[in-house]
Amino acid sequence: MVVGYLILLYVDKYEFDKYYGKEHAYCVMNHTYEVDWLIGWMTCDRIHLLGNCKAYAKKVVKYIPVLGWAWKFSEFVFLERSFDKDKEIINKQITELAEHPDPIWVTVTFSRGDEIYAKKHEASIEFAQKNNLPQLKYHLLPRTRGFIASLAPMKGKVPALYDIELCFKEDDPVKPTMTNMLFGKPLVAHMYMKRIPMEDVPTTEAEQEKFLRDMFIGKDKLKESFIKTGDFFATSGVSRIEPFELPRRIYSLINIIVWQLCTLVPISYYLIKLLFSGELLYFSIGAAIIGTCMKNELFNEAVGWSAFEYAAIDISTDINVYLLLNKTIGMSEIKKGSSYGTSSATPKRPSNPHSLTQEYYNLSKQDINVCAKCLDISLYCSKFVLRNVTIYLYFHCDLVLFYILII
Repeated sequence: MVVGYLILLYVDKYEFDKYYGKEHAYCVMNHTYEVDWLIGWMTCDRIHLLGNCKAYAKKVVKYIPVLGWAWKFSEFVFLERSFDKDKEIINKQITELAEHPDPIWVTVTFSRGDEIYAKKHEASIEFAQKNNLPQLKYHLLPRTRGFIASLAPMKGKVPALYDIELCFKEDDPVKPTMTNMLFGKPLVAHMYMKRIPMEDVPTTEAEQEKFLRDMFIGKDKLKESFIKTGDFFATSGVSRIEPFELPRRIYSLINIIVWQLCTLVPISYYLIKLLFSGELLYFSIGAAIIGTCMKNELFNEAVGWSAFEYAAIDISTDINVYLLLNKTIGMSEIKKGSSYGTSSATPKRPSNPHSLTQEYYNLSKQDINVCAKCLDISLYCSKFVLRNVTIYLYFHCDLVLFYILII
């Protein structure tokens, strides 16, 4: 019986002990499930590299509250889906990251969705047929320009490229989704990793393009073998590697516990002091923090709110916060992957090159709507909090100032 999350690594043990977590690396990984990135982070954490794991992401993601902001501050590479702009962004940021003194992994993922996958895969097969390219069964034909643009600034600084294939068994009762992970349901991830020295990567763009496509032919064989047999090596032709599990780090647990104690203990302490201070103002502040309605009659008369109205606002705020979290999780669902590549029509650029639309014409309507909804919910919650704080300061500014001074 599996308890929690089990990650089985299929890596050459000698190379793993010698190189992994001890050098810069460019990771090429399939994006098949909505938890790919999280499994990758968990793996990086267990080899002491979580803080230095970077990835490519759509520009719109950095505007998502909390998650996007954290990725921005973590030096993720955000792309605009315009190669002329993205080439400059990649060159600048990869050059800076490659000069970092500590080992850094830069990950590029190639999509394979569920609901939109059929259209994408059909377009991929059609493109491969027209251009006499290999046809992949379980992956999309990789777009090579971003991959090639990333190699130039890595030259002489990043010693290896990692070929990574992540799979979950099709017959597992628990599907690899964020929701199942948040509910603590057990998952078993199978991750194949192969180290390729940068000396083995061709130097010309035409050869690099062929190199990436050949890599994906190998990925497709691994995926097909795993889906049909539950084993990477049964029919793929790849030499068998025995899997092993990395031990969980006790320091990660200690780190979380310490920060929880540093934040929750003082907050709980002062919250309890507010609730049991015997002072109506302090009790009201504490009650407002934990989301209870205020029943101070003087406050109700001055502001004109009833207890029912205040409770309704509290409930609506909780719902909006839940929807914001749910929307953030929903963006990671593979079925809601980008529709980029499903249409043969190229978006028409605005006629006015200086218009605001020029900068954002690459964003799909879905991205813009998600961004707008997240922003609306964030503003609503912020407005709710600021309104309450402002009212308190307006009516009890002297007592609040006194309270701040004594604590």
